[in-house]
Amino acid sequence: MSRTIFSQEDIYMPRVSFCWYGGAPESVTAASRPPEAASAPGPAMPQGPGALMQVWVGSQLFQADQALLVEHCGFFRGLFRSGMREARAAEVRLGALSPDGFRTMLQVLRGERPALAAPDELLQAVECAAFLQTPALARFLEHSLTSDNCALLCDAAAAFGLHDVFHSAALFIRDSAGEQAAELALPEARAYVEALRPSSYVAVSTHAPAPGFLEDASRTVCYLDEEEDVWRTLAALPLEASTLLAGVATLGNKLYIVGGVRGPNKEVVELGFCYDPDGGTWREFPSPHQPRYDTALAGFDGHLYAIGGEFQRMAMSSVERYDPAAGCWSFAANLPQPAAGVPCAQARGRLFVCLWRPADTTTVVEYTVMADAWLPIAELRRPQSYGHCMVAHRDSLYVVRNGPKDDFLHCAIDCLNLATGQWTALPGQFVNSKGALFTAVVRGDTVYTVNRMFTLLYAIEGGTWRLLREKAGFPRPGSLQTVLLRLPPGARGQVASTTPEL
Repeated sequence: MSRTIFSQEDIYMPRVSFCWYGGAPESVTAASRPPEAASAPGPAMPQGPGALMQVWVGSQLFQADQALLVEHCGFFRGLFRSGMREARAAEVRLGALSPDGFRTMLQVLRGERPALAAPDELLQAVECAAFLQTPALARFLEHSLTSDNCALLCDAAAAFGLHDVFHSAALFIRDSAGEQAAELALPEARAYVEALRPSSYVAVSTHAPAPGFLEDASRTVCYLDEEEDVWRTLAALPLEASTLLAGVATLGNKLYIVGGVRGPNKEVVELGFCYDPDGGTWREFPSPHQPRYDTALAGFDGHLYAIGGEFQRMAMSSVERYDPAAGCWSFAANLPQPAAGVPCAQARGRLFVCLWRPADTTTVVEYTVMADAWLPIAELRRPQSYGHCMVAHRDSLYVVRNGPKDDFLHCAIDCLNLATGQWTALPGQFVNSKGALFTAVVRGDTVYTVNRMFTLLYAIEGGTWRLLREKAGFPRPGSLQTVLLRLPPGARGQVASTTPEL
């Protein structure tokens, strides 16, 4: 048994197995095991739908939905399928876990979102997720990562063998400014983080296939080389692809383009295109069943979502979900109203979309996978409330809209706190480019925005954006869609060529 120290407190950690990626060294140890379950004498465990079981964790007794535990916990699933006498007992005793960790697990399984701030709360949740083999709790911990807890979660997940949490925390640390890596206690964790690639700021500008311009050198996907302070070419777009009114998103470190139009009649491009930066290759994949352009595309919960859009100049409310493993689309719940070009963002593992209604109203709705439904979250009333960008950080959604008097060169930002449901307006205004819409992505605690003049990096501090530094502006006119991708090491692309503004 190994021992380490977290937050100046001694805790014991079982030896674990590490699964290494990116050329990091390998450490082979014994995997952690679930705690021993002990039965208490008494009547048989109640059976059937809605049956409650009694679980002793330490000195505390819990009554829990047996079906819920069997569905979500590998430990209880194995227990009740084993035929052991413990499965028929009235009580199960879990002496090796903390009551608070078990309580957190039950809250997450019931759909609640407990706030885990204290180090002990996080450690107990990691322990419970590992010992009881509860993927839902592990995903909740991944979605709870912040710069305040990422080092603690990375060390704890490594110690208890929660690889997905460990890997997500390591990626978060790799994208941070560097101070979080210094807080790691385990040398193996530090080596793992160092072997990972940081994410890069990638821009996809507006291009449509047209005769005579198919070999246009500007038809490229570009990325920001922060060390050299230049935009470089990542890949040329496929000849058949159009990014004009297309949906662009990432999923599994791949770039997806769906929809797009060509020609004055807005003919929809029939295929989707996926770029894999590791292989530097494009592949085609099917388009949604319903042809659409100006659709919002989101990579969420292992799937792509094509949300709303237009067809034949009519806005639509339909939503489709693409399964990359199966290679097919299926319909999901419709939006509450027809909408095109809607901004979407993800916060804490939740998917949000902005809709606009008359009387200067912005409505935020959330898609829930389990219910396959869109639920209203909040409304904002502002003059000229035409939001065209939304990003998320921790429990906050930042909705960017055009500034006063339809001045699209200056943008105002309103912040929705999801925990309190309160809106606040950020001080100041943010500069946009002529002929372009505001675009932004969040990496760690930093917001990246870009226009023709500058790429601007802001630190999110206390609900405000503080300018950190300026980088080179994007060298081409027009609207951009920006994402984050982890690019392979090695040769750098050529410096992106400059095209004149029309």
